[in-house]
Amino acid sequence: MIYELEDTSIVTKLFEGWQETIVYSCLQKVMGKVFVTNTDHPKSVCAYAGCFAFYAGEPDKEIVKNKPEGFVIMVPKNEEWAELIEECYPGAKKVIRYAIKKDTVFDREKLQGFVNELPAGYEIHGIDADIYDKCLGNPVTEDFVSSFESKELFLKIGRGMVIIKDGRIVSGASSYSRYNEGIEIEVDTVSDERRKNLATIACSALILRCLDENLYPSWDAQNINSVHLAEKLGYEFDHEYVAYEVN
Repeated sequence: MIYELEDTSIVTKLFEGWQETIVYSCLQKVMGKVFVTNTDHPKSVCAYAGCFAFYAGEPDKEIVKNKPEGFVIMVPKNEEWAELIEECYPGAKKVIRYAIKKDTVFDREKLQGFVNELPAGYEIHGIDADIYDKCLGNPVTEDFVSSFESKELFLKIGRGMVIIKDGRIVSGASSYSRYNEGIEIEVDTVSDERRKNLATIACSALILRCLDENLYPSWDAQNINSVHLAEKLGYEFDHEYVAYEVN
């Protein structure tokens, strides 16, 4: 049987050495959930927030089979977990993602320079109550806020910057998730507004806001283009890792 763990401190060691901010979110009980098969002495664990599930400890088929509903990106801590995911979900899409170092020292002047390049006719705004609702109205922008359980929670602990043109959100960078020390950045631009450096501008504004609040703006890259954008902003690539996209 699968249980949602209340005392997450007892599985901290199972995630030891894994620098994943969504795991931090779950362990710190800021957002997300932690699942185990034994609440007294858990040996296997899944940390889940947004659409990401991270598996650690001893590989356990019951935990893998009882995945959250909908689309899930499963991230195994080792090859044994990976083999178990492939066994349980033969149709899963195996992908390579790119971890970015967590100790970036940012050049504020450079980032502000990017923000200053906002083209005429575009406006940049923080995500407030009204913009939150607008984000949910478009599949491209809904991930800026949808990982949070409620509008109230996002407005309390989430952070986000969007670029608006003619009343429409065309680009933005936001907290896909939140942990005590920072956020995990989500960034996207509508297709007809790409290649105008809008993502660079939105990310720069969000990073500066985080730095002003003493929050770390963590970055994890889905693809090489995301790695290149991260490096442009001052981040450094760390390593590749395997994940599985399961519908």
